[in-house]
Amino acid sequence: MLQEIHPAAYYGLNDMVKIECQDCKGCFACCHDMGSSILLNPYDIWQLSVNLKKPVEWLLQEKVELGVEDGVILPHLRMQEKTNACGFLSEEGRCGIHGFRPGLCRLFPLGREYKDGKIFYFILEGACEKAVKTKIKVSKWLGIAQIKQHETFLCTWHELVKKMQKKSEGLTEGESKAWNLQFLQQFYLTPYETADFYDDFNKRTEEFMNMLI
Repeated sequence: MLQEIHPAAYYGLNDMVKIECQDCKGCFACCHDMGSSILLNPYDIWQLSVNLKKPVEWLLQEKVELGVEDGVILPHLRMQEKTNACGFLSEEGRCGIHGFRPGLCRLFPLGREYKDGKIFYFILEGACEKAVKTKIKVSKWLGIAQIKQHETFLCTWHELVKKMQKKSEGLTEGESKAWNLQFLQQFYLTPYETADFYDDFNKRTEEFMNMLI
C-alpha cells in the first residue's frame, strides 16, 4: 500500500505530466495485490453494468465485492483468490474492460486531491514500475467524456461519502446497516437511466440529502 504522499506539484486537466507508458506494453503490476483499494463510485458501476450488459447483482457476485470505509459500505474490485489479480485481467495480462475501466484505474499513476470544490492531480512517485515515460495531457490520460461534468460529479460524490461517514458516527450497528443499505440502493443497486447518468445521479443526490437532513 502507498504511504502518505507529499506531492511535489499539482496539475490541472490541461497540464502535461510525464506518465505516458506506451500502453503498458506487457506490464500489469498495478492490476495485482490491490486488496480493496480500487473503490468504485456509482459512475464506475454504471459503466461496468452498461458495457458488460450485466446487472449490478451479477457484478457483486462475480467481479465486485463490498467493503467498509470509515463506516460506509462501498463496492470495490475483487482480486482473484489464486492470483491476487483483478478479476477483469486476462491470462495474457491485458485489461478486459480497458475502454470502460473504473476511474481509479484511469487515474493511476496519478492521485487526486479535493479542495474547495475542485480537483487537483499529482503524480504518485514510484507507484508505476515502467521506467520510460513520456508527457501526456491529464485530460487525455483520463480519457473520460464530458470531463468537466465528471469532475463536478466526483466532487459531489466525495462530499456525499464524507456526509455518510459523519452520519455513521454514533449510530448503533442496526441503524448504520439500515442507512448503508439505503445508500447502496439509492446510488448503486437501482438501475440508472442510461441516457443521462449525471442528471439521474443529481436527482438521487438531492433526494438522499433530504433524507439525511
